[in-house]
Amino acid sequence: MQQRLQKIIAAAGYCSRRRAEELIAAGKVRVDGQIVKLGDQADAESSTILIDGKPLKAAETLVYVLLNKPLGTVTTLNDPEGRPVVTDLVRDLTVRLFPVGRLDINTSGLLLMTNDGALANRLAHPSHQVDKRYLAKVRGQLTEQSKQALEEGVKLEDGLTAPAKITNLRFRGGHSWFELTIHEGRNRQVRRMCEALGHQVSRLVRIGYAFLTLDDLAPGQKRLLTDQEVARLKRLGGKP
Repeated sequence: MQQRLQKIIAAAGYCSRRRAEELIAAGKVRVDGQIVKLGDQADAESSTILIDGKPLKAAETLVYVLLNKPLGTVTTLNDPEGRPVVTDLVRDLTVRLFPVGRLDINTSGLLLMTNDGALANRLAHPSHQVDKRYLAKVRGQLTEQSKQALEEGVKLEDGLTAPAKITNLRFRGGHSWFELTIHEGRNRQVRRMCEALGHQVSRLVRIGYAFLTLDDLAPGQKRLLTDQEVARLKRLGGKP
């Protein structure tokens, strides 16, 4: 079946469709020995496709995993300091998975992992505004003024944040607990928002991503997404 080359390349997990278009435009893609241009098509099964002179591997079976990332685990494919990485927790699966977004080493909770690079890039794009919900424990009592600041946006060194949603606020034992929902994906954003208001974060757990929740998964445990959940994620990422 003839398909556009950028779609074939993205489906093979080589890179995103946008990056594939850039490679084609740069003359780095050949089909059956001929340099191709944007808009050209090929048959993934019968054509020989080379990128930078190397054969494009056949498309892998796409796998989508919901993982409860434990504390102390790094959200990278490998770590030069030898710390445990999230890919250690999915080594029993037969494909090479990578995380969708990041959680810092001191943040636990819901992390998606997949080999569907095209979907991962779409979900991470700011235009789709995918909700990410956290359970936060901070030192001191979160005042109404601080709550309002979080809900209106906090000025950080990289600019004003989008408004957050605060629910289930309570105070006990010298700490405030609350759920915070954001759709941005800045580095250590929740921690920096709270610290900018004078509240050091003692614990941070991502408990929701879009419509997905941790349910009863213990730290380090994972499950495959259902076909229905994958379809909903694709709709969120702008793909029917």
